[in-house]
Amino acid sequence: MEVSSTETLKQTIEDHAFNAVYLYTPMCGTCQVASKMIDVVEKLQQSFHFSKANLNYLPQFAEEQSIESVPCLLIFKGGVEQERIYAFQSVPFLYETLNKTADS
Repeated sequence: MEVSSTETLKQTIEDHAFNAVYLYTPMCGTCQVASKMIDVVEKLQQSFHFSKANLNYLPQFAEEQSIESVPCLLIFKGGVEQERIYAFQSVPFLYETLNKTADS
């Protein structure tokens, strides 16, 4: 689900037990590769609600969350951030990281 406002993103994080929030910018080449990886993981991992957000439209959220760079994957459980990933190593790495959060 594409999110374009800080309020909507915060509400989405609160509304779902498990959330994976993928942050990107359109001109980022690494983000384009990471986006394809996220698409695969989203199909495999049914426990999580996935959100995608163009960080150019969410400067307030970026500042509040102290986002250092893109791509970035924020993993939430019960509305609380559990993990933050900047280096999208591989699809299996992302899948296992999400599973670890869901199982903890």
